[in-house]
Amino acid sequence: MRPDSSTATSYRLERVGILMSPASGRADEAEGVINPATAREPDGSIRLFPRLVGVGNFSRIGDARVIVEGGVPTDVERLGIALQPERTWERGSGHGGTEDPRITRIEELDLHVMTYVAFGPTGPRPALAVSRHLESWTRLGPLQFDYDDEQGVDLNIYPNKDVVFFPEAVPGPDGEPSFAVLHRPMWDLSFVRPDDTVAVPDGVDDARPSIWISYVPVAEVMADISRLVRLGGHRIVATPLFDWEALKIGAGPPPLRVPEGWLLMHHGVSGHLEGGAFVPQRHVRYCAGAMILDASDPSRVLERFERPLLEPETPEETDGIVANVVFPTAIERIDGVDFVFYGMADHKIGVARLTRIGGGEG
Repeated sequence: MRPDSSTATSYRLERVGILMSPASGRADEAEGVINPATAREPDGSIRLFPRLVGVGNFSRIGDARVIVEGGVPTDVERLGIALQPERTWERGSGHGGTEDPRITRIEELDLHVMTYVAFGPTGPRPALAVSRHLESWTRLGPLQFDYDDEQGVDLNIYPNKDVVFFPEAVPGPDGEPSFAVLHRPMWDLSFVRPDDTVAVPDGVDDARPSIWISYVPVAEVMADISRLVRLGGHRIVATPLFDWEALKIGAGPPPLRVPEGWLLMHHGVSGHLEGGAFVPQRHVRYCAGAMILDASDPSRVLERFERPLLEPETPEETDGIVANVVFPTAIERIDGVDFVFYGMADHKIGVARLTRIGGGEG
């Protein structure tokens, strides 16, 4: 059962500051540094993998090291490029990109698992790469979704974004230990068919982009790591519920284990859309919110927080490539405190401190 009402917010986000801005004179950062993933090096240092938006909205995934001062992330040291569009599924005619990475450390695999948006010939598609020590990444290819006869949905037809793995195995639909991934399919086909913008599958009641979950059994992945891209057991986790997320919602950082279950931060979008997939949106507002998923069944939402944890308010969040955007994508714990890394107006990267109201850290 999904909740139809919310309770008092038990977490909050407090701004710390700007972590990364586009470097002057760099063509590969000319249109923004945004929406980063993070991961831990063997010595405990934090690596940052931002989306670097170059001239013509051509994106690469960068590589940097986070500078921490007094227990707070304050700056970065640029190291280079982690992943750039090279494969056919990452490059289209006149556009291309490796975008919006999320990284989950899965201890059972001894791997960092990076999901990213491959902006290829048919629009945005989720893809996967893995790394053991963060120095190089091995592509496993685009995600492949098994056909769901019960839902009547072939998710491979549609663009998909906001893909993130849970950090540990969870019970699958049949109770088998599985690696689970959240994702956000979109029924918008205007990337390839401009005159046919929406094609909602028969088994979907709400056309708005929503959070889904899919699974792959642990045993299959342990036998063959390439199985990590082959997902089944699809089901809807959450659809837009409140005014600030009326247009669409999508998962943020990897879910964080908390006493109540899994804390899932997400973004919610309100406003109105204009034109097709390639039209820059000027009348939308992105906020950061959260929900609690059941630890024993993460497809089940235990609690939805009615108010956003963070809304675009500062100049860096209200004025940029896309105005009025806060877009959370990563969480790291530093000296017992959780810090959330987020995109600011599709131009810069900010940091906020996550705390649990009523005592203790989130």
